Amino acid sequence: MAAKIRVKRSVQTKSFTLRHQDVKKQWVVIDAEGVILGRLAATIATLLRGKHRPTFTPSVDSGDNVIVINADKVKMTGNKATDKKFYYHTGYPGGIKERTRAQILAGAHPERVIEKAVERMMPRGPLGRRQMGNLKVYAGAEHPHTAQNPTAIDFAARNPKNKRVK
Repeated sequence: MAAKIRVKRSVQTKSFTLRHQDVKKQWVVIDAEGVILGRLAATIATLLRGKHRPTFTPSVDSGDNVIVINADKVKMTGNKATDKKFYYHTGYPGGIKERTRAQILAGAHPERVIEKAVERMMPRGPLGRRQMGNLKVYAGAEHPHTAQNPTAIDFAARNPKNKRVK
């Protein structure tokens, strides 16, 4: 009988962990005109967390800085613009108030709809709050971050479902 040969496999591979000082952040600009809100928010949350990179580390802020323009022209499917309500309280008895997404988009701060959608997709805690600081949302087409040379992402052209035709 032939003797069995045992191969000892003691080669250990180390997993990669990114450190804070090794992070290279980039600037990205996304045009939200005619784009579906939920799909846009999911992509922005992925970019802010850094999950699109092979060096993703959950405990490190390795995401990009994201600039969103034309936030007032974002679209929603179905009746979400009129049926979904945001509640807030004034602090006085009986002071609960509500607003629909359509009212917020038509108001003075339409960028808050995108900020809230992204915020609810981010982790809760100190790291998630720091990563939300890398999001800049503007209602119009102009932004003051041209000095950072942001790369433009054509989010509407990635998938036909991303853009609302109506």
